[in-house]
Amino acid sequence: MSGKGKQTMRLDKILSHMGVGSRSELKKMVKQGRIRVDGKPVKDSGVQVNPDVNVIEADGERIVYREMIYLMLHKPPGVVSATEDNRDKTVIDLLRKEERVFDPFPVGRLDKDTEGLLILTNDGPLAHDLLSPRKHVPKTYEARVLGNVDEEDIERFKSGIQLDDGYETLPAELTVLHREETEEGVFSSVSLIIHEGKFHQVKRMFQAVGKRVVYLKRVAMGDLELDANLEMGSYRELTADELDRLRK
Repeated sequence: MSGKGKQTMRLDKILSHMGVGSRSELKKMVKQGRIRVDGKPVKDSGVQVNPDVNVIEADGERIVYREMIYLMLHKPPGVVSATEDNRDKTVIDLLRKEERVFDPFPVGRLDKDTEGLLILTNDGPLAHDLLSPRKHVPKTYEARVLGNVDEEDIERFKSGIQLDDGYETLPAELTVLHREETEEGVFSSVSLIIHEGKFHQVKRMFQAVGKRVVYLKRVAMGDLELDANLEMGSYRELTADELDRLRK
């Protein structure tokens, strides 16, 4: 059942990893003839197979084995960037069982009330690279700010902002998209690129210049942009090209 020069694995390990069932459930399925390899019912759930070569089926459905998962989520407000939470809905709660079996986790955090691009994966080394302070992976946000964001703010952001705890941020690129005068005051729509990810950083940066963020959305991480067709709360797998861009 195994291909030459390829790595073989226990069938039950493959199927349990893919969420088909527990070891005991898989034994029952084998007895009932519901699991096939290369078109033939298997007699032992612990048989060695090669997931790259052998065709594995459970209840007539082909099982394609893989170890890693990479998802792009359009995180909605009101959902927390965590794997579990006692009070609030988490980004993991938005996933189907098929994705949850991989034990993905969010790469970094978006505030509960912030929407936008969030990567979910079980690839620890990639997540570490994207979050490493040494890598300075740029993150692009769009924000609606209460206050008149002007050239002075742009220059201050360019040279780094001192936050309320004394931390000096790295230089950030602030662009004013448009301004709007309302009865509540002047609102500025801006784009902001930062190169680190301190707690509530964007909100605290504007707070430091006497302004308040009323809406915040992350639209890019490195070269990876949020899919404009991805509705809030929905997600999809990254394409091979997107994964390459993220790794760079």
